[in-house]
Amino acid sequence: MGIFNTSLGEDFILVGFSDFPQLEVFLFVFILVFYLLTLFGNTTIIVLSRLDLRLHTPMYFFLSHLSFLDLCYTTSTVPQLLINLCGFDRTISYGGCVAQLLIFLALVSTECLLLGVMAFDRYAAVCRPLHYTTIMHPQLCQTLAISSWVSGLVNSVIQTGLVMAMPLCSHRLNHFFCEMPIFLKLACEDTNGTEVKMFVARTIILIFPAALILGSYGHIARAILRIKSMAGRRKAFGTCGSHLIVVSLFYGSGIYTYLQPIHRYSENEGKFVAVFYTILTPILNPLIYTLRNKDVKGALWKVLGKAQT
Repeated sequence: MGIFNTSLGEDFILVGFSDFPQLEVFLFVFILVFYLLTLFGNTTIIVLSRLDLRLHTPMYFFLSHLSFLDLCYTTSTVPQLLINLCGFDRTISYGGCVAQLLIFLALVSTECLLLGVMAFDRYAAVCRPLHYTTIMHPQLCQTLAISSWVSGLVNSVIQTGLVMAMPLCSHRLNHFFCEMPIFLKLACEDTNGTEVKMFVARTIILIFPAALILGSYGHIARAILRIKSMAGRRKAFGTCGSHLIVVSLFYGSGIYTYLQPIHRYSENEGKFVAVFYTILTPILNPLIYTLRNKDVKGALWKVLGKAQT
């Protein structure tokens, strides 16, 4: 197979789920419904966090950033997937593919870091309650959020540059969006050096925040067990448990996709795992943080009441 020169700017072909034609109609309906719910749920959290003064706290400040991230990185892939599933157009331009890879990596990298920041916020709230407002002051919250965004973008620029500099043997991508492991599988040259560099970057983005989260929740668990009130324990476990569910699902799928050796990466398995972290995980944030949270539900009813009057 000859080398495909990406500098020519030719279109890429996204195979998507065309290898599973019997699933395409089901996947289209399933993904469309979840995408609309994701848009509605995360937009609701952002709006409520702005409108209700009770939600002007560090926790909801970071949660609104998380919701915005989920909105953006879902939108960076799902519309293309829906078009692909309809069979209208299975191609994406070279420039569009580079932009999609860059944006998606930046958003996912930022979310990895932001989840670590949110774990630190929960640690401060549970383990240092008397000093919480002093520790998590507005300036620090702004700095942590901006640092997450900037670091995610820098990581994305570096990794996208490394990937797109490689000569490819084909422009047929066995995926529904421009995903990094697919490009490494299509490379016509030895990618060991590139993989090592990218592995280091991924370890920093994935493993370090995950270690911070585990450490934070280890301290949180000890602090909760010291609470004498059973109601207090339940409330603390409920708040932190919801965060841990999101973290486990997000990091689990991310580590599977990005930290395994490329020769062991299965393209078909990768597509279905990608559906999980691009479609299912983003809808969990509004579900977990609203259905089990009295403050958010109270803010929602307050806004709805004003809208009716």
